[in-house]
Amino acid sequence: MSWINRVRNAIPFIAKKETADTLWHKCPGCGQMVFTKEWEENQSVCPKCDHHGRIGPADRFRQIFDEGSFRLLPTPQVREDPLKFRDTKKYADRIKAARAATGDHDALITAFGTLNKVPVVIGVQNFAYMGGSMGVAVGAAFVQGVQEAITHKCPYVIFTAAGGARMQEGILSLMQMPRATVAIRKLHDAGLPYIVVLTDPTTGGVTASYAMLGDVQIAEPNALIGFAGQRVIENTIREKLPEGFQRAEYLLAHGMIDMVVHRRDLRETLGQVIDYLCHKRAA
Repeated sequence: MSWINRVRNAIPFIAKKETADTLWHKCPGCGQMVFTKEWEENQSVCPKCDHHGRIGPADRFRQIFDEGSFRLLPTPQVREDPLKFRDTKKYADRIKAARAATGDHDALITAFGTLNKVPVVIGVQNFAYMGGSMGVAVGAAFVQGVQEAITHKCPYVIFTAAGGARMQEGILSLMQMPRATVAIRKLHDAGLPYIVVLTDPTTGGVTASYAMLGDVQIAEPNALIGFAGQRVIENTIREKLPEGFQRAEYLLAHGMIDMVVHRRDLRETLGQVIDYLCHKRAA
């Protein structure tokens, strides 16, 4: 960068111009360039190939809840870095970097609000936060969401997006699997619906626990859903896996999920499912 550009950029009253990086978004699905504004107005779905981009809790809450109806649940306080873990970086430094990049306290954020004027608790995993990995904080947030749903006698909806358990917390991360399972049982004992929306990607220990225990299993189009990776499975069984294996449409065809729903229709579909389940259980 020349000294003229450095001086110009340092002057506070000169407005920053939009650049190609801010005007355009490259679709991960088809590789086409899409206007960023068009991408955002289309709920982060490519208008050319229908690829569903990954979105975080803020966008998801805005799309699903009634406008202005929701409040974030307070962040559960847990012990951070219980193992004092370090790989190429300190775990504590990775947490700080993830919080700075996403603005979220951890990978699962929960909120209480209304959907079509019906009370509902929604949890959203953010893949941008350390791959949406499941640690003690995620387990605590999940249980908190269940308890809030029981308190308000309303459904609990979870949007999953994860690479699995968080290795930096060792066995403590794996303990969140049975912990979440017990919480779901309490929700069922209270006669309340538990709905799972599987987004890209949902893998590992999350798939092996609360992601596959919903009363209704919904997935976004072409979402990657599975436990182990395709290459690991192929190397284990010495077989070539079918085309589209572990994608939402393949799982729907083989009975593992109930429906695949486009993002533009997700709010309406959830409203219908919640209305049906709540009326059925009340009856």
